Amino acid sequence: MECGKKTVPLREELWTASGDQAGLIGSGCTLCGEIFFPKKKSAFCPHCQHEGLQDATLGSRGRITTFTMVHQQPAGGFYKGPVPYAYGVVQLPDGVNVETLFTGCRPDEIRTGLEARLAIEKLYEEDDGTEVLTYKFVPTV
Repeated sequence: MECGKKTVPLREELWTASGDQAGLIGSGCTLCGEIFFPKKKSAFCPHCQHEGLQDATLGSRGRITTFTMVHQQPAGGFYKGPVPYAYGVVQLPDGVNVETLFTGCRPDEIRTGLEARLAIEKLYEEDDGTEVLTYKFVPTV
């Protein structure tokens, strides 16, 4: 992120950040303890049907369980980031599976089982120069 540039999140309430510390925001059920990401918009737990979800800050580290390389822009115009890109799933210590982009390494360095840490980075830049930020994970290679 360049100093002085306007930044906006891709979507509100996906993460919280303070300085160099960041955490994903999920929901946790007050009855069964199930945790979800991203944060649920309703208070209804899809696991036990209890109406009692509360915000939960999730960990910033996990393990890569699966990944793929995407070599062309997806149809529909919803993804405006660079191509090719690495995309996959990181499982956090509490068992939550997070679908994510990967960054900070060469595509041939990504492997299942590697640890990865959360990073908040630019996904793309709007025509007016606004940087759109998203969460990504950086594999520990």
